[in-house]
Amino acid sequence: MSADAAQIQGNSMADLAERFGTPLYVYDAEILERTYRELRDLLPDAVDVFYSLKANPNISVCAFLNARGAGAEVSSYTELITALRAGVAPRDIVFLGPGKDPRELTACVEAGIHAVICESLDEIRQLDALVAERGRGRFPVILRVNPSFSTKGSGLAMGGKPRQFGIDEEEIREYKGELAALDHIRVMGVHAYMGTRFLQHEDIVHNTRQILAAAEDLAGRVGFPLETVDFGGGLGVAYFDNETDLDLAALGEGLRRETASFAARNPGCRLVTELGRFLTATAGTYVVRARYVKESRGETFVVADGGTHHHMAAVGVGSFVKRNFPIVHLSRPSEPPAQRYTLTGPLCTPNDVIAKKVELPEVRPGDLLGVERSGAYGPTASPGLFLSHGYPAEVLVHHGRAHLVRDRDTTEELLLKQHLIDFDDTQ
Repeated sequence: MSADAAQIQGNSMADLAERFGTPLYVYDAEILERTYRELRDLLPDAVDVFYSLKANPNISVCAFLNARGAGAEVSSYTELITALRAGVAPRDIVFLGPGKDPRELTACVEAGIHAVICESLDEIRQLDALVAERGRGRFPVILRVNPSFSTKGSGLAMGGKPRQFGIDEEEIREYKGELAALDHIRVMGVHAYMGTRFLQHEDIVHNTRQILAAAEDLAGRVGFPLETVDFGGGLGVAYFDNETDLDLAALGEGLRRETASFAARNPGCRLVTELGRFLTATAGTYVVRARYVKESRGETFVVADGGTHHHMAAVGVGSFVKRNFPIVHLSRPSEPPAQRYTLTGPLCTPNDVIAKKVELPEVRPGDLLGVERSGAYGPTASPGLFLSHGYPAEVLVHHGRAHLVRDRDTTEELLLKQHLIDFDDTQ
């Protein structure tokens, strides 16, 4: 285990923990930049990278990636406002999600974003009526397709089966007349998302080939111009033993090959890949402090101050098999492993296990431990209000300086939105 894990850009994790408290999320801007640049340099020039805020909606993370060229894919009103306040140009924003409400659709129209990715015919009709009420010109729409084909290699496959997302490919072919009759929307593209956590470049290249072909087929059959194709993303990150990160060079070569002929046939068509986990996961560390070390029937437990309520992905809730995220001992990173520890959080549930029987140097109460590769699907994908703990602070280290980018929840803030009524039982 390297001592480098215990510091970020010259800042020791111990100092950050002392300054900002624990549990704590720490993001390394150098890794964010390196990840984005490496991918951007390998992708074809014709492909735009959009950051999926669902992975980590922190406004400073979004702004940092946008400043380097990333657009934004948003899925809620607040994510849309976050992207706009982070400086993302409306032309570089798309909005998707299966259950958009009128406020969200209105905000998209008012902001003039690149397109709303529509996932049902009813949603298209609602958007058409909303645009008509505002006296606007035709608003751009991308059709989210649930393809007839499926793929392999994904931790969560999204195509080729019944889903609440998108419109079945074969059903779109029957919409030609209805879409043509709508006066206030303009269908101008296709979106498809085949799954997440792909670790084999061949699967991503295969998906891209299939999606581009489906987009051309649908545009021809239904009769709309192909101005944008969002072929999803789903690039994976290796978290667990026996996993390896993507071969980016091979991925870039494959995507250049698949997009070249498509671009020649469809000059001017904007190609988009949407990425969240891949851009942010490796830049984040979840830092917890050991409170107690105890034995139970031959197993050694470290009870820390953070767990499921902040990092449900690492805990593995919803997984069939518990697998450990990479865990580092931040207080004694250079020492060899001493024994196996099961790392838990402070919650009153047996599910609150961050890592099971992981080899670490000796752990003592007060030591700091880090869950690496935690920059995606951390606090906002976790039940932070469970047991009323609230959400942790978040820190972004940039040019050697640690910036607080989210305040820790306080008890008063958590209670502020609750209302105590007056129970007068005497009447």
